[in-house]
Amino acid sequence: MHMSNVEERLKSLGIKLPEPPKPQGNYVGAVTYGNLVYLSGSGPMKDDGSFIVGKVPTDISEEEAYQAARLTGLNLIATLKTHIGDLDRFQKMIKALGMVNCEPDFGAQPKVINGFADLMVEVFGDAGRGARSAVGMGSLPAGISVEIEMIVEIK
Repeated sequence: MHMSNVEERLKSLGIKLPEPPKPQGNYVGAVTYGNLVYLSGSGPMKDDGSFIVGKVPTDISEEEAYQAARLTGLNLIATLKTHIGDLDRFQKMIKALGMVNCEPDFGAQPKVINGFADLMVEVFGDAGRGARSAVGMGSLPAGISVEIEMIVEIK
């Protein structure tokens, strides 16, 4: 069985994709419309099924939140792989929305969401760089620190 180029890149980066998170409500993890895949908001779920929780910077640091955003990116890639089969079908990151559970005076949401954005470029190269928003939220489901949704183009 041949490994895709993206899977080879993941392996060379020492990255093992997690099991994709199961939707926590009445929705699906991804929907394809034409050549676009819309991925539902995902959070920083760890291998044991627990989530990285807490408000930035009170409960967790900006660096810990960066890592939470990176983990969220891994969960989104895992969801995408389950949905489309072969990650080499990834064509382009179109748009990502990164939400950070943070205190009202915290203003470094873009730096936190770079944890996700940096991972996408590591894995998909320049095609992993797209439009994005990074915003602060007063709370997120179950107290998670970061939630990210994305839209990607596939071949």
